[in-house]
Amino acid sequence: MEKKLKLWDAVMIVMGSMIGSGIFIVSADIMRNLGSGYWMIVVWLITAVMTVAAAISYGELSAMFPKAGGQYTYITEIFGKPMGFLYGWGMFTVIQTGTIAAVAVAFGKFTAYLVPALNDAAPIFQSGEFKITWIQILAIGVILFLTFVNTRGVESGKLLQNVFTTSKIIALLGLIVLGFVLISQSNWSSNMSFGWDAFQNLKQTEWKSISGATVLGGIAAAMVGSVFSSVAWENVTFISGEIENPKKNVVKAMILGTSAVMILYLLVNFVYLNALDRDSIAFAANDRVAVAAAEKMFGNAGTIIIAVLVMISTFGCVNGIVLAGARVFQTMAKDGLFLKSAVENNKNGVPEKSLWMQGIWASLLCLSGQYGDLLDMISFVIVLFYMITVFGVIYLRIKKPELERGYKTFLYPFTPILYLLIGTGFCILLFIYKPQYTWPGLGLILLGLPVYFFINKNSKKG
Repeated sequence: MEKKLKLWDAVMIVMGSMIGSGIFIVSADIMRNLGSGYWMIVVWLITAVMTVAAAISYGELSAMFPKAGGQYTYITEIFGKPMGFLYGWGMFTVIQTGTIAAVAVAFGKFTAYLVPALNDAAPIFQSGEFKITWIQILAIGVILFLTFVNTRGVESGKLLQNVFTTSKIIALLGLIVLGFVLISQSNWSSNMSFGWDAFQNLKQTEWKSISGATVLGGIAAAMVGSVFSSVAWENVTFISGEIENPKKNVVKAMILGTSAVMILYLLVNFVYLNALDRDSIAFAANDRVAVAAAEKMFGNAGTIIIAVLVMISTFGCVNGIVLAGARVFQTMAKDGLFLKSAVENNKNGVPEKSLWMQGIWASLLCLSGQYGDLLDMISFVIVLFYMITVFGVIYLRIKKPELERGYKTFLYPFTPILYLLIGTGFCILLFIYKPQYTWPGLGLILLGLPVYFFINKNSKKG
């Protein structure tokens, strides 16, 4: 593959893939679960530490295996094809494609703010609870358009990514500054007055004081949203084969990109705590905390401003995920674990058939309307695969200390162990207190085992 992506492009892919619609919404659920400004900040700080620690740890693997496929390649090289396939299976069935679908539909929903006819129009098709709306059609249009753009060559996708990511970073910085300048009556003191006391109010009834194990369960539930808002940075590893000097630039992009995004996320939450009181954050209409904050700043125009910002954010996010994901399925095909036609590059040097397979499946998930339920269930699975990959750093240090490492994990072994401890705590708490977030997602991934053995059996016969 041609090396057409520079360090700046790689950083834009990291940041653009991370910043979607989550930061504008999930703080409502965090506040409902914990009821205090202190705890809201703690949840985002824990997520920030996890995310950056994982990125620092991945850097060592990206320097050892600087080729397309990224996390899939790392897992396959360290733990073998079956584990690598399970990751790739999860990526194609829902992690990558479901994220594309969810973010594209978020684009459609916020577009409906500017074009109310999208909300008001009757469904194109309806049978019982299943229906196809114009918002879903718009989402599919975005997915197919961005898939087409990326088939024209990596430079086309790169240009879109750089423009849209830069735009949303500037817009977020503007929102952060104005969130303190334009608010005449700050709610910061009242939100922080609860201190370390935690409360819950999940159904907009009354706030109830919680303590002990219930607080731990609340943290785990709250982190489902913050974790999901902070994933996809590893997408840059999928396209390592197209980045200049990947042994150095991939790790730099991951660390710079994740650190910058997590700082932005924390500052945006400071704006929410400054602009809105506890109830306004927890029970913002449709969880759109950013809209409620913007209305405090700009009046009725705030809704339009945030709608445009989210449209820019989600459009760029979908592009980054579309650009990167297809490289995983191409690498799997080269290993005999995906459709053979996904191997080929087109005349523009990109895996066109792999891109279209990803785009079509993501479009079908849009139509199904089930991607949202699936995504709620896979934050656990995403963290589980992060943990497996981070553990791979320690495993290789012990088993193969002689391997060349162009970059060594900063503060090893503290950094990977810190991630593993936080990740383990998150997963155990979800198992105990929110099993609906764990078992279905785990079951979906384990369904890949019989598929793997079927593919392996047929390839041996061949």
